Amino acid sequence: MKRISLVIIFNLAFVVFVSSQPNRWQQHVKYNMNVDVDVNTNRFTGVQKLEYTNNSPDKLNRVFFHLYWNAFQPGSEMDVRSRELGKILINGRPDWDSRVRDRISKLTPEEIGYQKIKSLTLNGVEQPMKVHGTILEVDLTKPILPKTKVNFQLVFEARVPLQIRRSGRDNAEGIRYSISQWYPKMCEYDYEGWHPTPYVAREFYGVWGDYDVTIKIDKAYKLAGTGILQNAASIGWGYDKPGTPLKDISSAKRTWHFIGNNVHDFVWAADPNYEHIVRKQDGVILNVVYKKVDSLEKKWQTVADAAVTVLPYMEKRFGKYPYPQYSFIQGGDGGMEYPMATLLRGPGLGGVFHEWMHSWYQMMLGTNESLYPWMDEGFTSYAEAEVTAYYDKAMNIEPSERQKALPLNHAGAYNGYYFLMKQKLEEPLTTHSDHYNTNLAYEINAYSKGEMFLEQLGYIVSDSVRDKILLEYYKLWRFKHPNASDFMKVAQDVSGVQLDCYKEYWISTTKSIDYAIDSLWGENGISKIRLRRIGQMPMPIDLQLTFKDSSREIHYIPLDLMFGDKPAEGKGPFIAHSEWNWTNPTYVVEFKHPLTDLVLVEIDPTKRMADVDQKNNTLKLNW
Repeated sequence: MKRISLVIIFNLAFVVFVSSQPNRWQQHVKYNMNVDVDVNTNRFTGVQKLEYTNNSPDKLNRVFFHLYWNAFQPGSEMDVRSRELGKILINGRPDWDSRVRDRISKLTPEEIGYQKIKSLTLNGVEQPMKVHGTILEVDLTKPILPKTKVNFQLVFEARVPLQIRRSGRDNAEGIRYSISQWYPKMCEYDYEGWHPTPYVAREFYGVWGDYDVTIKIDKAYKLAGTGILQNAASIGWGYDKPGTPLKDISSAKRTWHFIGNNVHDFVWAADPNYEHIVRKQDGVILNVVYKKVDSLEKKWQTVADAAVTVLPYMEKRFGKYPYPQYSFIQGGDGGMEYPMATLLRGPGLGGVFHEWMHSWYQMMLGTNESLYPWMDEGFTSYAEAEVTAYYDKAMNIEPSERQKALPLNHAGAYNGYYFLMKQKLEEPLTTHSDHYNTNLAYEINAYSKGEMFLEQLGYIVSDSVRDKILLEYYKLWRFKHPNASDFMKVAQDVSGVQLDCYKEYWISTTKSIDYAIDSLWGENGISKIRLRRIGQMPMPIDLQLTFKDSSREIHYIPLDLMFGDKPAEGKGPFIAHSEWNWTNPTYVVEFKHPLTDLVLVEIDPTKRMADVDQKNNTLKLNW
């Protein structure tokens, strides 16, 4: 009874949240799935009942489903794409994803993955189907009308592939099953239409909804995943209360029943030798599920303790975590995020913090990752760096040289971007995830340049205002599918600064930032410094002047295109000047001190502005 009441309260809270969001319709799904796993053949059969709500104003004549595991077959689009990118050499190395390489092409018939649809009905009527690799197209015999609900039923069979990318069996650490992207999943239909994106390598996009999943598997296996275990009392193993063993049963198979509400995917993992740590913080149950290796035992304990330490900070900076549980599960090929859970190869805290922060930037703020990977991976990478710095300080851990380098906590992202520019492989952030010319450009754009977007936004509007923007973004768009324009609208409303030029230059082009100190002189008792814009992307400028008495001044030059200023930052005087018109290549700053008192001139001393040539940003004077 208590569990049921908590679920009811949880659902009511979501209704309140969603009703307060911007008014853009979105579809809704309600999955009820029963699967029966054969651990000897690595196959399972399943029945999926799917209630689909068409909240759009459109009549839908066809629908699409993802069949992700069909990618793990020789000759698949993922296989060919990886091998083709491997032909590109960057610094002498193949440009393929090192986890995939040409491994799919070498899978044997018993190692491949697949998802086969045995039957598919709509409101009880069989529907015609066509498989396009990892996409199932269904031309409906009767259209789904606007503002109506329909019921699909799919009978399917799947084989778990040998673990290569995200999903699979028998990964490098010996985890038996990492079951992600495993069921026929309805593709998203939004204001832009259908998004039947083939599974080639990268990101995903899902429909918000509720999942009721029952898994029948060999009784020796222990499971973790999305949602709340409904039959914890009969399972034991820490789900009923911490420290309990897996309960013995007489039957050969055990049934696990999970429910996850208001999520857009469902993951689970299984292994006979899993261990289970349980913690609780701010009402959230934190599970750490891993395979015991003596040398790593303490590190998995640290994962549990670190989660307890950082959750209050994460919620303060980025918004309340709304779900009743989160699970860190050993499995997969690295770190991969899913609702209320993540798969992790190992207990490294960088991966732990990164994947957990995806609960904000994708699991609650569900952008179309294929179109906006920088809003998913980049925002998450930014948050990961901030959480890591907080944790290290809380634990009295000396920050790394990379953390101490400017810009603080984010220097690694900037260096990655500078490296990409040096290689001349940059592409606009508007590039679709699957269509980058190189893996390198995708990775640096999505992770590094996306991370820099937020750090540099702090430079433009101030860090304190940027932090308010992130909380307002969470407040307005959680449990929805925001795009880049939606975020920029929030940023402009909160900051009072017009930011469309920042969006267009940083996201839609590969134009770079490059400012220089051109010259300085005295004229009629007035000291002057001329700055020059060399790069094609205009920015506001922080100019720091240091004098012989060690005093400092920040001279702030706003950009005319932004029609607003940021509040004062840093210590010491903050002197605002008239705006720099973006069409003018130079700007002259005047200051009151005698010129010979000046010992150091610095453009952007915090290094938050991504200036690609910083050698001309500093001028030391020895009078």
